[in-house]
Amino acid sequence: MASASVIDDYVATLDRTLRGPARVRRDMVTEARDSLADTADAYLAEGVDRAEAERMAVAEFGPVRVIAPGYQEELAAHQGRRTAAVLFITVPLLTVMWSGIWKIFPEPPPAAMAAKPAWFTPLSHFLDWFQLCMGVVGALALLTLGRPPRRMRHPGLVTRALGILVWIQVPAVLLMSAALSAGNAAALRGFSDYPPGAVASTLSYLVAGWLLYSATRCLIASRPLPMAPTVRRQRVLG
Repeated sequence: MASASVIDDYVATLDRTLRGPARVRRDMVTEARDSLADTADAYLAEGVDRAEAERMAVAEFGPVRVIAPGYQEELAAHQGRRTAAVLFITVPLLTVMWSGIWKIFPEPPPAAMAAKPAWFTPLSHFLDWFQLCMGVVGALALLTLGRPPRRMRHPGLVTRALGILVWIQVPAVLLMSAALSAGNAAALRGFSDYPPGAVASTLSYLVAGWLLYSATRCLIASRPLPMAPTVRRQRVLG
């Protein structure tokens, strides 16, 4: 195997350049190192000295500015799949959970029901459908980003669009939920002391935070690298 020198410098630069899921990035960098080492060993077997063999292997593999965008596209796809899976699984489940909570929560008195504003019921129905539609978006993104790498076109754009949508969806849901709570305050007396409601609220906030964190990672992973135009990753096998 090649010693720590030109190859190690190249791999370290590649690792610093890439952004995305740590395990996937680490596997990619390890694969690049192994490929470079195998190529260098092949040159060594031909009688080339080690330093020159490493330089030749790096030159054959390609400059980091050319190789990195292809790696970054794959990292963006991995991050997009993670976020899409979270969106697809959690958002519809939360919608069903809250529907069940309102079915078992003690029925408010008629006076409280009559105090609800006219927009309450339409907004409540819209929120349910909005959440379910976002679950569908998660499923479509998961299918799109789950295609083989060679069949994916611009996965970074899909991942970026997903991150932006989630950053729109989560604050919108929180605002609509807050409006519904304010508009139905009379009927919600005692809800804060209702155990199922407290559990559902906690889970909802945890999922919201998880989604925003994951969406932020999508935006980071899909941000174009300050390098050459994107090209597909080249694999060099020894």
